[in-house]
Amino acid sequence: MVNALRNPVTLALVLLGLVILIGSTVSIVPETRQAVIVRFGEPVRILNPYKPGENFGQTGAGPYLRIPFAEQIVWIDKRIQSVEMERQQVLSTDQLRLQVDAFARYRITNPLRMYIAAGTEQRVEDALRPILGSALRNELGKRTFAALLSAERGQVMNNIESGLNRVAKQYGAEVIDVRIKRADLPDGTPLQSAFQRMRTARQQEALTIRAQGEKQAQIIRAEADAKAAQVYAASFGKAPQFYEFYRAMQAYRRTFSKDNDSSTSIILSPNNEFLREFRGQ
Repeated sequence: MVNALRNPVTLALVLLGLVILIGSTVSIVPETRQAVIVRFGEPVRILNPYKPGENFGQTGAGPYLRIPFAEQIVWIDKRIQSVEMERQQVLSTDQLRLQVDAFARYRITNPLRMYIAAGTEQRVEDALRPILGSALRNELGKRTFAALLSAERGQVMNNIESGLNRVAKQYGAEVIDVRIKRADLPDGTPLQSAFQRMRTARQQEALTIRAQGEKQAQIIRAEADAKAAQVYAASFGKAPQFYEFYRAMQAYRRTFSKDNDSSTSIILSPNNEFLREFRGQ
């Protein structure tokens, strides 16, 4: 045996066998990964599983032993993953065709369920991508284009996230966030038509607001004139002679004012009733 080990080829084969044996027995699980140990195709235990609120450096990461050649290890990322949705065309309620780019961020929180339902992380991503597109089309189809530019956009994202999360849980995943990167109108004639419709709608809205303002102003002026007339009537009713004198002074001012055309001549009889106040009667 000692003589055999002196042979360099034999020694190299022995060392290679030891390395393979150690590699099949000892596994080092990093902080960023969790592992499913599979024995003859059946999952038997989970190494370094995800736990909410765990601190870096205090997880179950480190070396683990497994039965060589009988137990295989399936690696699953503990970090947040992203699934990109290909550009989708969405029809809004105001009949605008939008080109939408979106993405969702998720994390594998149940590695055992993920392995049983999907087998690999890539299959989870492939399953979530069409569901994200479908949820996005359904939700945006209930909204107008202007809603995507307002605070209502946050509610839209929450609804899409809730719908996507129900599917993700079947694969042992949890959706953390859903975001729309871009929501553009198609280039060319559809874009110009959309701008024209928006411009026309805003002009009609401005005309409606202006008409309502003018109507309200007329109502306020009419109410003010009526109230003034009531005040005048109540005041002049207490002193009718003073009221007649006041009205006569107003008539004189309008008639003999310098603002009138100076080329106009007025000829009145001294006994004219219009000049009664000048006679002191």
